[in-house]
Amino acid sequence: MEFVEFEGRPRLRSPLMVAAFRGWNDAGGAATLAAGFLRSVTDADRCAVIDCEPFVDYQQSRPVVSLDDGGMRALEWPVTEVWAAPDHDLLVLVGSEPNLRWRAFSDTVVAVAERFRVRLVVTLGALLADTPHTRPVPVSATASDRALIEQHQLTPSTYEGPTGIVGVIHDACGRAGVSSCSLWAATPHYVSATPNPQAAVALLERLGDLVGTPRPTRDLEMAASEYAMRVRSAIADDPDMAGYVEQLEQQADAEDTPDGEQLIADFEKFLRENDDED
Repeated sequence: MEFVEFEGRPRLRSPLMVAAFRGWNDAGGAATLAAGFLRSVTDADRCAVIDCEPFVDYQQSRPVVSLDDGGMRALEWPVTEVWAAPDHDLLVLVGSEPNLRWRAFSDTVVAVAERFRVRLVVTLGALLADTPHTRPVPVSATASDRALIEQHQLTPSTYEGPTGIVGVIHDACGRAGVSSCSLWAATPHYVSATPNPQAAVALLERLGDLVGTPRPTRDLEMAASEYAMRVRSAIADDPDMAGYVEQLEQQADAEDTPDGEQLIADFEKFLRENDDED
């Protein structure tokens, strides 16, 4: 494959691929945090790297210089990495949303999935929504394939409008005949700049229900609890924000549990607002 360097031959059977991308699809860093957790907890080894040179605008996604313990400088380029966990029959793909050539990039991701005979691609995402941090994190699960929808009780994807790399990858999967679905966590828009382990836990729990991947560990659940405490403390010092959160709580309680239609409505609002900003 033109843009892929394979680094090993993991003994996989018919693996699941979980994919997450930093940037526009990753509010609060929740999606990549969840994917990174899977990579760590399954002791996955890197098996492939997608060369980002054709897909990255380095003025937007700059390489990073770091120093090692001996003071030597190292330059780290943006890459999309694929990690394999044979004991779990799992692939984890993590990278940044590309700036260029989305069709070629998505076709490359699908080619990697076909190379490893992936049975299902699940993308993880997180969006900013009018949801309070004091309530369970809503997670939507959508797909376009009718059989997959019925098998896993997913919500049909009816969205029309601007999309990110996740939507383009699902289109490429559909054209190639690779089954795929998408999980999205709704995160509070008023704490968007903070890494959100609460949303990562919610994604992992929903993913575990869907395909049996490992559940969040106690350490990650504690990080989610500490995050909630920090946000609660910050909100308590701002009466206006506290009043706004109370309104969101009343709205959430009136709706009981947000259904798929409400989450999709939040998703559409998020996409359109971000498209306007772009």
